[in-house]
Amino acid sequence: MFSVPTIFLVIALNLLAIGIVWTFVARCYPKFPAATVWAVGCLMGAAGAAISLLRGTVDPLVPIILGNTLLTLMTWCSWFGLRMFYGQRVPWLLGIIGTVATTMVLALFAVWYDAIVARVVIYSVGQSIPVTLMLIEIANRGHDRRYGAKLAMGALSVVLLLYVLRSVAGLTDFGGTITLSEFNTVQGAILVVLVFSAMVGNFGLLLMAVDRLREDVAALALCDDLTGVANRRHLLKRLGDECALSQRTGVSFSILVMDLDEFKAINDSHGHGAGDECLRAFSRIVQGRLRTSDLLARIGGDEFCVVLPRTTVREASVVAGDLTTICSRTQVRWNGAAITLTASIGVAQWTPAVADTPERIMAAADQALYDAKRHGKDRHALHSGEHVDEPVAASAAPRPPALAHLRSA
Repeated sequence: MFSVPTIFLVIALNLLAIGIVWTFVARCYPKFPAATVWAVGCLMGAAGAAISLLRGTVDPLVPIILGNTLLTLMTWCSWFGLRMFYGQRVPWLLGIIGTVATTMVLALFAVWYDAIVARVVIYSVGQSIPVTLMLIEIANRGHDRRYGAKLAMGALSVVLLLYVLRSVAGLTDFGGTITLSEFNTVQGAILVVLVFSAMVGNFGLLLMAVDRLREDVAALALCDDLTGVANRRHLLKRLGDECALSQRTGVSFSILVMDLDEFKAINDSHGHGAGDECLRAFSRIVQGRLRTSDLLARIGGDEFCVVLPRTTVREASVVAGDLTTICSRTQVRWNGAAITLTASIGVAQWTPAVADTPERIMAAADQALYDAKRHGKDRHALHSGEHVDEPVAASAAPRPPALAHLRSA
């Protein structure tokens, strides 16, 4: 025979340890709300198990009703956290209804008709519903089958199977009778394995969280903090990929190197806060005119670069003219002042001879940008072969049919 208080003491200590781990994760990563829900769930479960181990020393209704209610809420919180983890809406009401329904039926078979086997089955069903929902939630993410998800699915499957076995064993009286203070060998062994499986399932969730946080860190390493667009490291990697692709296929791509005109004057006149807002506004303007396959990156300061795959220099010129026009028509409001933005753009196209490496195509576009600046700013200039085309002012930028083709590509 297994001592019920001893089993629930083990459950309480395990859930407390896991709850502390999730609490530290939530504190370290406040923008990861699933960790908070999982921490709350585990701590509630630990409290429920602690109340349950008081069987035989307090009114039986306290561990039966309150203890099992908290343990059921813990499992629903695990599903809530998983929904948050995947960015899904959390149906709080469903969990509350499920918990209340389980508690009411447990109370029915504790007060109106004392039947411990019925309570075992009811509790198992009440726990199995959120466990099944968790399995479905992970299974629906077929593309996300890394080790953490696989471990969590395996552990949850075992938990579900154990609840079925526990119900069947109780209904068939397999292993002998059970009481409020003592379980038979079969029921006790199932509960011990349940504790282990639940702990493994939480480790699976923890691995899933680590994978997600690692992805976020990797994304931040390729992202500019101020504007949210790609940074220089991301740009150089993308340029390397595009150069390699063009060398294999012979299909050219183009880049735009841009910077804001008189940006230092904006900082000096309105402050660095205004300059930062201008950079963010410029990023939004440019990003709104690009295709999903294009890449906008901030190189540094007020200098940006756009990678345009499968685009000729003439098509890129249309995009550059469009950007300078839209930019010059935009005003940034800062402390009651209206700041007009203008930009100069250098355009260059990949060719085997002139721009066979990221550094060389960047140098070509920089040369064109310098030419645009030299001829009055608020315009774009093209680099073609070994010479730079005459710069085109924003007000005179041509709008050939290629623009429509580029936007629909």
